[in-house]
Amino acid sequence: MYENEKIQSYLVLHQVPEVIYQVLEEPVNQSEVQSGPEVPQTLEDFIAEMKDERPDAKTFAIKLKSMVTFLEQRTRTAKIQEYLYRHVASSSIPKQLHCLTLKLANEHSTNARARLQLPSAEYVPALVDNSYFHYVLASDNVLAASVVASSLVHNSLHPEKVVLHIITDKKTYSPMQAWFSLHPLTPAIIEVKSLHHFDWFTKGKVPVLEAMEKDQKVRSQFRGGSSAIVANNTEKPYIIAAKLQALSPKYNSLMNHIRIHLPELFPSLNKIVFLDDDIVVQTDLSPLWDIDMNGKVNGAVETCRGEDKFVMSKRFKSYLNFSHPLISRNFDPDECAWAYGMNIFDLEAWRRTNITRTYHYWIEENLKSDLSLWQLGTLPPGLIAFHGHVHVIDPFWHMLGLGYQDNTTIADAESAGVIHFNGRAKPWLDIAFPQLRPLWTKYVDFSDRFIKSCHIRAS
Repeated sequence: MYENEKIQSYLVLHQVPEVIYQVLEEPVNQSEVQSGPEVPQTLEDFIAEMKDERPDAKTFAIKLKSMVTFLEQRTRTAKIQEYLYRHVASSSIPKQLHCLTLKLANEHSTNARARLQLPSAEYVPALVDNSYFHYVLASDNVLAASVVASSLVHNSLHPEKVVLHIITDKKTYSPMQAWFSLHPLTPAIIEVKSLHHFDWFTKGKVPVLEAMEKDQKVRSQFRGGSSAIVANNTEKPYIIAAKLQALSPKYNSLMNHIRIHLPELFPSLNKIVFLDDDIVVQTDLSPLWDIDMNGKVNGAVETCRGEDKFVMSKRFKSYLNFSHPLISRNFDPDECAWAYGMNIFDLEAWRRTNITRTYHYWIEENLKSDLSLWQLGTLPPGLIAFHGHVHVIDPFWHMLGLGYQDNTTIADAESAGVIHFNGRAKPWLDIAFPQLRPLWTKYVDFSDRFIKSCHIRAS
């Protein structure tokens, strides 16, 4: 009995006074938040001050709340500044890449060897021969494209059967042609084409271009730009980061959208593997052609299952706005998402579907709703358009997240067939994660005269 009384007495003495809960639960009044030297800057300072002053419970709670609120605001400001700097860094073209493009464009105009037909006439029949392994890369970044191409060919067990179709825009065509003319990857066959070289693309209206023009107008006024976004004092930092990312030029890039027109761009091909320009190939990819797609169109890695819960936890609700009735009526928020970056596309099966029309329909709906169905990227409309047409492949073929988190170990990354630097920290930028960047730089020849003259370095 005596022991129970002692325990109850102890609990009464050590219970948190109710007044502390009352103070902490009151809404924060920003005008009353203390700052400067009156607020302890560390927990150690706070404890020392409390020991010295021995305040009552209410004063203790007020002081604690003031300190936590002040430090929270300071942390929030620092995080938002970091997101803003990363946004600016990832949206800009590094001067070294700009230099490379200019030097190659000049080489194209002055050196006939930099203007070779790619591929040479004897290999043109291979471009439509389905007995070859056909890969497609859409990029306006010469250095990034060179790494994808080099890693693909160097890791292939049958490089003589590799055909890489590189699609670029009009301004990058000359530098891209110059690079691959002067840096052949024999015996692989490399084709370099600008979009304006495709007959289909130059005839009549192209839905993706019309959608992009409208999208650009909407995004130009999107939430008042980056200044208005970071000035918001109420939203959480990760929400602000997402809104800044929505302003990134890459989300209105033709290179990002063009994959939805692969059946029209390559009418003679039955199957292709599409590669993003921020990936590195680390194994022979020819086994991808042996995968039975079971009538599906898109062979992709799912992103809702895996050991890395940060990267592999993506479902439809991660990309689509399920508070909008148009989304909530048509889709399941918990359905597993999948990844762009390394995809097997069965073009024959695709041509029997309405995938491309569905894609454009939802792009239009998003524009009509002022980007309220989803905020950014080509994956959300891709999830919708390919809904029911995806064949899940082994995650070995596509490891994601190397451009937005550095939790991946080198050993894990080296064991993947393809690694993807998706995210802001691209390996060609200064903000790349230094421990992961060597996986990309190993395919850059830093002794090359163009690379050296533009001061492109390994670190």
